[in-house]
Amino acid sequence: MIAVHRLRGEPMFLNADLVESIEATPDTVLTLVDGRRIVLADSPEEVADRIIEFRASVLVSAAELRGASTPVANLHQ
Repeated sequence: MIAVHRLRGEPMFLNADLVESIEATPDTVLTLVDGRRIVLADSPEEVADRIIEFRASVLVSAAELRGASTPVANLHQ
């Protein structure tokens, strides 16, 4: 889950795995895999960075659970 903000500033948490596309029109519009669209105050770059950070944290956590000393070293197994 990532934190984003609706146009009026209300925070919401979004399942990053459901994001299909991000557009700037000029507002940021997320299209989800089920076709729903969400308009956000956050820039497309901010949303993309949060998704990347979230996915990286999942990989690091998985590596730590396997006991890897460096997460990247064991990703190719």
